[in-house]
Order: sequence, then C-alpha cells, then structure tokens
Amino acid sequence: MSRILSRREWLLIGAGSALNLLAFPPFHLILPSFVLLVPLCWLLNSAETAPRPVAHAARVGFWAGLVTQGVFLYWMVVALWHFTPLSALGYLVSVVVLSGWTAGLAAATVWSWRRLPTVPRWLVFAIHWTTMEWLIGHVPDVQFPWLGLGTSLTGAPVLVQWADFAGARGVTFWLAGVNAALAAAFLQPTRRWRPVATVAATIALAIGYGVYRTRTLVVRDAGSVALIQPNIGFGEKWIESESQRIVDGLLAQSDSAIARGHPDLVIWPEAAVPAAFQFRPQYAAAMAALVRRTRVPLLAGGIAYEPGRDGHGTFYNAAFYFDLVGDWTRHPVYAKRYLVPVVERVPFIPPSLVQRFSRFFGAFGRGRDLPLFPTPVGRAGVVICFESAFEDLSRHYRALGADVLVNITNDAWYGRTTAPAQHAAHLIMRAIETRAGIARAANSGISEVVSPLGVATGMTELESRATVISRLETTDVVPPYVRLGDWVAVLALVGSALLLLASWRAGTATG
Repeated sequence: MSRILSRREWLLIGAGSALNLLAFPPFHLILPSFVLLVPLCWLLNSAETAPRPVAHAARVGFWAGLVTQGVFLYWMVVALWHFTPLSALGYLVSVVVLSGWTAGLAAATVWSWRRLPTVPRWLVFAIHWTTMEWLIGHVPDVQFPWLGLGTSLTGAPVLVQWADFAGARGVTFWLAGVNAALAAAFLQPTRRWRPVATVAATIALAIGYGVYRTRTLVVRDAGSVALIQPNIGFGEKWIESESQRIVDGLLAQSDSAIARGHPDLVIWPEAAVPAAFQFRPQYAAAMAALVRRTRVPLLAGGIAYEPGRDGHGTFYNAAFYFDLVGDWTRHPVYAKRYLVPVVERVPFIPPSLVQRFSRFFGAFGRGRDLPLFPTPVGRAGVVICFESAFEDLSRHYRALGADVLVNITNDAWYGRTTAPAQHAAHLIMRAIETRAGIARAANSGISEVVSPLGVATGMTELESRATVISRLETTDVVPPYVRLGDWVAVLALVGSALLLLASWRAGTATG
C-alpha cells in the first residue's frame, strides 16, 4: 500500500477518517466538523506538486473516500447479512462507488485550482464538495444521501437554525468552505489570523441567529401522539406463522397506550403489519375495530399490493391511515418513493423480473404521490425509513400544507451498530428546514419526537419494547427554504459547471 501513497498521505487519510467518525453520531462532537476535511485539503494541495497532479489527486481522493466510508459504513455488512451472505460484496460495491465520487471531487478541485489561480481556493472546494453531495443523493436507483456534511452539526441545533433559509446543503457549503480556509491558513507562514478570524466570525453569526430563532420562533401544540415500538426481531418479522401474534401484540400495546395516555393519534412503525390487507383482511378489520372502540385514529406502516395484468403484482412499502370511524379505504395510501438500493429495489432491474426470485427483497415498487393524512394533530406527511435523508420530500410536504411530519422506520436490521443514531440525526435537520414538528416511530428504536427547533425528546432505547406518549409541537411558519427550494445546491451545480468549463478553456496548466 505504501507504493500507492506515501506514509504521510496515509496518515492524513487516517486522521480525516477519525475526525469524520467523531463528527457524526454516536460521538457527535462539534469541533471535528470544522476540521475533518482539513487533511483532505492538505492532500490535494500536495498533489499539485506531483508529476500528474489531477491523476494523483483522484488517487488520493479515492483512497481517502475508501478508508473513510469503509469505516463509517461498516454497519452495512451487519444490516445486509439479514438478506444475503453476499452482504460483504454489497458493502464493498457501495464503498467503492462512494469513493469514486470523492475521487471525482478531488480531481475537479485540483484541476480548477491549477487553471484558475485567481479564484479563491476555499470557494472552489466548497462548490465542488456541495455538488458532489447533491449528486450522491440524486443519481437514480443508487441514491444514498447518508449524513451529508451539514448534518454533522445536528448535535448542536443552535448552529444550524439558519438551515430554515439555506437548508442542509447551505450548512454543507459553509463547513466545506471553513475547512478549506482553515487548511490554507495552517499552511501560511504569515497572516494566517485573517482566515481564522473570518471563520470565527461566521460561527458567531450562526450562533447569533440560532439564539435569536430559538427565542423568537412561535411554536404551538399540535396534540398528543403515542409512538408504538414493538421491537419485533428481523428474523421473526416475515415468518408467516408469527404474523398474527405480531399484529395482536401491536393492538394490545396500542390499547394500553390509549388507556394510559389518551393520545390524539397512535403511530405504528414501518412495515408493522407484515402482510398486505388483500391477503390478510382480518388485520385491517382488527385495526379498524380498535379505532372505532377507542375513537383514536391510527397511522400504520404496512405492505400495499397492486395487482398486475401478467399475474405479477407490485408490492409497496406503505403507510395507511385509519380515521375516527376506522376506515382506511377512503384515504390515499402513501407508498415509499425513495427505496433503499439493493434491499428494496435492485438498481436498474425492473421489480417484475426480481419478483420471479424474491417476493419482497429488491422488488418493491416506487410510490408516486404525496398524500396528506387529515389527523387530529394536523395534516401529516409521512416519510418512511431513510426517506428522512432526502430533504426534498419533507420540503414538498410542507409546501403542500403539511402541519406535521411522521417518520416510520424499522431499524432492527441495523442491530446495535452506529446506524440507528446516524439515521435519527437526519430528522433534526428536516425539522429545522421545514419548521414542522416530527414524530418518529421505530420498530426497535430510536423512537422520538422532534420539535421545529430540532430538539429531540422522548428518545427510546434500542432493541426494547416501548411506548412513547408525548406532546407534538409544530409551527405555522413556512420558512424561506420551503419556498425557495434547495437553492444552494442549484448554485453549486451551476458553479461547478462554470468552474469546469473555465478550467477547460484556460488550458494553461499541466496534468
């Protein structure tokens, strides 16, 4: 390995990987977010002196991505093992693909640095990094926007309150620019105080706005929710002989929660009902009976089925709403739109073909609509599982008039890895971006309620049977980010295109 990169380069890659781990859950330290990309920036700065600067930058970027993502996403092997012994291969492919993005980022950055010396280096790096992050989350069939750079600061919500204007991508741009500026400052023998002072000033502005917004945002009580966490193990979830016991347990747990806390809405987690109602109508009948008897509506995760002409119907990971009279048929069914690559949808292969070999694994259909459920706590938009990582979904719900958001998920397949804590962190940013309260029901944890200021309460323990009965707060504020959309990403994409075009036209540098 020493022939690929120098010892110094490996040490910097290791330092960057360690800082990345510390910045995100479960550690979630604040300081690493501002320096975790400094080692990479130093590596790219050194690459300029290599015989083939751009090629060397790509090589450095690839290995930096491979080490960082390889350590960061180790939980994928644990999670995918439930589906196939080839989980290690799926993990390796995912890490290599993500490393390819980092290699492209590194090559584009050094190319632009060399050919456009008058453009500030921190700006070039921040633009290309933000573009890379957007692309990772938007390439069809392989979208995986897991914990963008901006989300690392959700452990300190006061620092990211301004995401109600610029979104998570705005925070990413800021942090990327700060990291690049500090990297340059550390390399300067003189006047390094100027970029450091500028960085300190931006942090002070972020804190100032955060304190102001925390004190002035008017929140209101939306009502009470009961989050049901049944803790059904992955191994028993799809055993047909266990399905009736699972549903009976959910009904009993809900009945107890209603008797104890008198909530306005009961929420079951993702795929809580382990069969489509067409094949198990008794489940829908029992759920409807519970609602009619208690007069408390139910929002539940389950499996929707759409018959096909060729005999091969389509299954959807879905959410159903049982209203005050126990009727779910007069409300639209929400079908998950963003599917987990490989696990829920095999990339680039039609689900009908995959279904010939597997009923659920890799063969789910993709939803098309964004229904709002008329619950007692307000109009609710549902995001299922890792859809919480996609900022556009929550933003669109809010633009359509959603009062609150509901996240239902089944994280049992993560086990006791770092993934559940990482997964839940996305909701902090979604709440701040939309200024909507969020209720999260997770099969095995972490269930919680998140305020419009990004403060999480009622958090449950992993792998435990629990019920959270909590007040859900929201606001009537529709922030600029919801109205303007992901404008930082648009500017970054345009900026990257212009930088690359200008670099190509300049044509004055080697490599």
